[in-house]
Amino acid sequence: MPKTIQTEYGTISISEDVIATVAGLAAMDCYGLVGMASRKQVKDSLSELLGRENPGRGVEVRISGDDVQVDLYIVVSYGVNIYEVAQNVREKVRYVLNDSVGISVDRVNIFVQGVRVAAER
Repeated sequence: MPKTIQTEYGTISISEDVIATVAGLAAMDCYGLVGMASRKQVKDSLSELLGRENPGRGVEVRISGDDVQVDLYIVVSYGVNIYEVAQNVREKVRYVLNDSVGISVDRVNIFVQGVRVAAER
């Protein structure tokens, strides 16, 4: 079910996939995050076969009425403070969705699925 915003000029509908993509891109911009863990493996496998990267990988969006909840399944870098990384990801996702999409997120749930040694940048 898409998020619908009423304005004086008309209606704006934003799909859950768009919200997931924006949230995934915002999360990947955070320090200490190595990657996202896939929760929808069939969809991600199909994207890999077609040669496309899925920025919404590891992100689930639930919309009910005016409430928007985002679940992020992440993999963090070894040696970082997991709590701080999770808090930074939560704040960044909430800020970017509010700033660029214009929606306020009620909950951003972080699920740390693993720890990995980060590759040199």
